[in-house]
Amino acid sequence: MKNTHLKDLGLSNKVISYLEENSLSDLSVGRVTQEHRERYIVSDGQQEYEAEITGNLRFSANSREDFPAVGDWVAMMIYDSDHAIIHRVLPRKTVLKRQAVGKPGEIQIISANIDVAFIVQSIDNNFNINRLERYLTICYSSGIEPLLVISKTDLATQEDINNVVNNLRRRKKEVRFVFLSNITMEGIDQVLEYIQKGKTYSVIGSSGVGKSTLINNLLNNNILKTGNISKSTNKGRHITEHRELFVMENGGIIIDTPGMRELGVTDDEEGISTTFDEIAVLASRCRFPDCRHINETGCAVIEALTNGLIDEESYNNYLKIVKEQERFNTSVAEKRKKEKVFGKMIKNYYRDMKNNGS
Repeated sequence: MKNTHLKDLGLSNKVISYLEENSLSDLSVGRVTQEHRERYIVSDGQQEYEAEITGNLRFSANSREDFPAVGDWVAMMIYDSDHAIIHRVLPRKTVLKRQAVGKPGEIQIISANIDVAFIVQSIDNNFNINRLERYLTICYSSGIEPLLVISKTDLATQEDINNVVNNLRRRKKEVRFVFLSNITMEGIDQVLEYIQKGKTYSVIGSSGVGKSTLINNLLNNNILKTGNISKSTNKGRHITEHRELFVMENGGIIIDTPGMRELGVTDDEEGISTTFDEIAVLASRCRFPDCRHINETGCAVIEALTNGLIDEESYNNYLKIVKEQERFNTSVAEKRKKEKVFGKMIKNYYRDMKNNGS
């Protein structure tokens, strides 16, 4: 195992111990740097390999969540100079995930083993605190530290910048943030200050906010394609089509992701409680433990809202996200029920076949 080179990709002693404890030391270890429709590029720190998963891994997977994702550590067998077979996805430290678009009850992994997420929103009409609260929820759900990067400040006035700061304060969002211009490079140094050797950073946000340009500037290399700015919308055209991992000159590891139009939350209540911590504290004072904070008697949240102690927009967004989470959990439960019924039907079929055969 080439630990020296793998540590440049962020390999931890915990991963090494897992390999030894599970008798996987005979396999090579690598990190997924790209994903293309269930085909992967995996690096062992010295070379990249085209890789596929084993049939056993595909068969035993309970959902798409069990497949490799960019940022994952995997145990693999290298069978020639350019190709490998992935035998196991190693346990994840953290995972950025969302509801799979158009697939109720399913999870899509954005990237794995992330330390910090750079949430990029441009200061023009893309800046949206409701959306920010969604990003914060998926970060806090996995213990990932968020950093809000407010881009395209070269297109903004000082009044625009002041309005953003005031809105964040009004909504009582304590997230750290930096202002950035990919044109003047103002703010790049501040972003670089957050990046440490061996740590992994995922850049997330909508299309056209400057994610790929930011990564190009951080890498000091135009390695990622960027679109021309539309004169009508002031947004860049969507270019990134897959997730990809890069190692920076200072040893930091950064992952580019496609723009996300939808960001549905999944099943982790802790992420919601952390994002809406003010509401979570008030909820503990409600008269009834199952209070939904809509119109119940003795609701401390409604009382605070009526008295102007919490922001109404944040409250409404909280209710929307909680309802979305409930729908997700219901979809998961219904899916498991159908799978159980189907499994029982198959079991009965084979039992009847056996009985008839005898």
